[in-house]
Amino acid sequence: MKLVTHRYNGTEQLAILNDSNLYNLQSIDPSFPSTMKEFLAQWEAFIDKAKEADKACKEGKHTADADFKNADVMAPVPYPASCRDGYAFRQHVASARRNRKVDMIPEFDQYPIFYFTNHQAIQGPGDIVCMPDHFQKLDFELEAAVVVCKKGRNIKATEADNYIGGYMIMNDFSARTLQMEEMLLNLGPAKGKDFSTAIGPMLVTPDELEPYRVPCKENHTGSSFHLIMKCKVNGVLVSAGSVGDMDWTFAEILERCAYGVDIMPGDVIGSGTVGTGCFLELNGTGLLQDPNYKVQWLKEGDVVEMEIEELGLLKNTIRKDESDFSILALKKV
Repeated sequence: MKLVTHRYNGTEQLAILNDSNLYNLQSIDPSFPSTMKEFLAQWEAFIDKAKEADKACKEGKHTADADFKNADVMAPVPYPASCRDGYAFRQHVASARRNRKVDMIPEFDQYPIFYFTNHQAIQGPGDIVCMPDHFQKLDFELEAAVVVCKKGRNIKATEADNYIGGYMIMNDFSARTLQMEEMLLNLGPAKGKDFSTAIGPMLVTPDELEPYRVPCKENHTGSSFHLIMKCKVNGVLVSAGSVGDMDWTFAEILERCAYGVDIMPGDVIGSGTVGTGCFLELNGTGLLQDPNYKVQWLKEGDVVEMEIEELGLLKNTIRKDESDFSILALKKV
């Protein structure tokens, strides 16, 4: 089942997507929750009924409310309970460290890590408005993400996939100059990340991805899916990989997230960047191979399109805020 959150007649509505048609859950049956937040809070009570409704939509038993292509699509989980981002792809970590001429950190292979980012800055498709400092090495990050669908605590990786409601695309926008400066103090990332994280355009339940299931990496536990990932900037392909390239699975990341703390319905968790999945890595690799390599960063007007097999296409356009306020200019020395 593919679920989309969109604005319909001025209100947020949760809809089933079939082909290019959106079927509002409330139109199908008024007893359904009308928003993703409410649906996730009551996931176990409504998921089977929703899948039956999805089947009925496919059989032409319901009338569509909107055309997906023309709908005002929001983030599929527009108001997450929290947002964490993992560090699951070894290729990205190894390449980034090689480009900085430092050894691969052995702790990567010992345990999965994550950081908290700003769940209030979640966006869906559309404009990403950036302040002047964000344009100092503005970057995309090609990722997948999951959303938690039921409360849990001290969950083992062997059972953690049962807490995943669905998968979606994530673009962890990054202001690299801000990020690099603040992380010199061994905290963060904070201001380099907290201005925008885009997810969407849909949430896809795990059963839809079964044809793409592959074994996870050796000595790891959890579901893995070979879903081709791509990112284009202004129509030019700049990054490609697979969700199946994750070394740490979402189940293992969830196990760590839930240790000694509750994970909650609506928690969004990103995979971290796929190998080749950002300009920081691509520029570093390019310069390592050719000192005259022309580096690239996102700029005003750029269109970023991320596509993951079965998860749709997430399209964002970079816009400039009218303000000239700079926190980089406030440094004391």
